[in-house]
Amino acid sequence: MDNATRLQYLQALGIDVWVPRALAEPEESLPLARPMLDPESIPAVEMSKTVEHVIESALPIQDNWELLERDVAGCQKCNLCESRTQTVFGSGNRHADWMLIGEAPGQSEDQQGLPFVGNAGQLLTEMLRACGLSREEVFITNILKCRPPNNRDPKPEEQASCHDYLQRQLTLLQPKIILAVGRIAAQALLNTNDPIGKLRGKVHHLGSTPLIVIYHPAYLLRSLSEKRKAWLDLQLAMQTYNNNKG
Repeated sequence: MDNATRLQYLQALGIDVWVPRALAEPEESLPLARPMLDPESIPAVEMSKTVEHVIESALPIQDNWELLERDVAGCQKCNLCESRTQTVFGSGNRHADWMLIGEAPGQSEDQQGLPFVGNAGQLLTEMLRACGLSREEVFITNILKCRPPNNRDPKPEEQASCHDYLQRQLTLLQPKIILAVGRIAAQALLNTNDPIGKLRGKVHHLGSTPLIVIYHPAYLLRSLSEKRKAWLDLQLAMQTYNNNKG
């Protein structure tokens, strides 16, 4: 629909429309505007569609998962976009109560586009099963959406570049409990430099959402003696969730 016709519809509805002076006062050489439409001459269906279009165009764009995923896929906020194979947005149930947040994709994640795959991912799956959960019942993502070269620790500026994406995921999901998977994720989410040994075993909060710190499964594969503590942390998470459910 051209602008002139749209203005006529709005005028027929009695809606005041601001028009720049240059457009409102055309020069003599320009053709005269078409006569104002009679509201009675506008079909009801067409009138309704026009009003809906005008209202929708005036509203702010609401965030959604598809828009967010598209923004992440095209992100070029930091240099990681030059070395990645693809972004790793996250996977699982987008209406989940449980949200797991790790640090960053590794090589396998970068290749497959999914978080926590490979041996560490398999152990994480088993940890979830111990809680009576499957990967399809939770949402899993990372602080970073791109793999740092050689799996190095994320840099502060890289975390800052991805911060908005994670906040949008949190807003869309509205989880009832968050598991911070590993030291780097825990320190970033809780804005602290405390070691993971000091952060685990207690209930933190991210905003109003309870947050439990757990060991990264890759660490547990190297430190089998810590699996008992990992189970205690999972029990704390289940107890916290059940206490706050509903």
